[in-house]
Amino acid sequence: MSRDAVIFALSGTFFGLIVGWILGSQGAAPATGSAPIQASAPAPGAQDAAPALDLRRATDLEQQAKTRPSDAAVRADLGNLYYDAQRFDLAIPWYEAALQLNPSEVNVSTDLAIAYYYVNRVDEALAQIDHSLRVDPNHVKTLLNQGIIRAFGREDLEGATASWERVVEIAPDTPEGRTARQALEGLRSHPPGAPAVGGGSEEPESP
Repeated sequence: MSRDAVIFALSGTFFGLIVGWILGSQGAAPATGSAPIQASAPAPGAQDAAPALDLRRATDLEQQAKTRPSDAAVRADLGNLYYDAQRFDLAIPWYEAALQLNPSEVNVSTDLAIAYYYVNRVDEALAQIDHSLRVDPNHVKTLLNQGIIRAFGREDLEGATASWERVVEIAPDTPEGRTARQALEGLRSHPPGAPAVGGGSEEPESP
């Protein structure tokens, strides 16, 4: 499934957030609970603009799923419907069901990983990313999002750097490659432990 939005508005908001997080928190853990999801969520107001859930379409697809128990695609479509409405909790079981039928569908696997992340199931998100990369080691959206989840979900900046460097290596002229390069430049310009601008210590701002 094509999902430019899955890059979490990285061309603007993500870059500002990652630099602000490094400068403001000096690598300290974000507040427990909501911070990892907030840090990588779409730009302010983006959730308000999410498409309303099409209940008629959801009901129709769920009926199809009941009558077609071996159809992975209809389950993925349901996952996508709930994902696009930002009902990640409802998207997850349908993506899981689709992958049980077709474990090699890398786009569904990565969408599931991101849905896990949005509900703060970070370990499962990273494990699902690993599955996606076993299917396709060069899947650039997966690698880009692996870096995001490593950075914000685990504060693993070395791991995030490795993910983003791989994106730049294999797809330098794609939107993902440009976004990864921008994030890497931010990390290199403001390494963890460097003094904050102005010498102060600021709390990271919520988006």
